Amino acid sequence: MKAVLNGTVVAEAPENELIKIEGNWYFPPSSVKDEFLAPTDTPYTCSWKGECQYFTVTDGVSTVVDGAFSYPTPTPSSFDRVGQDYSGYVAFWKDLKVID
Repeated sequence: MKAVLNGTVVAEAPENELIKIEGNWYFPPSSVKDEFLAPTDTPYTCSWKGECQYFTVTDGVSTVVDGAFSYPTPTPSSFDRVGQDYSGYVAFWKDLKVID
């Protein structure tokens, strides 16, 4: 599967390596092309996953502020709910598309 912004692939991994949480596909950290992401200061804490890190995603033409997010150190009890450790996995939304 791929996370795409205007035709630019910003993450790519086989579906069996992704984790789906609350309707969002989370990509393993090694599958994300870091050169397209920059951390933001947007604060958010999920009641069961913990502190979230947002990222601005840019492809050199378009910029999507807070277009990606991750839980670098999720609440350990959330692993039972998700079924595995998803520390550092990255999900995409807003103007990014996740496709096969």
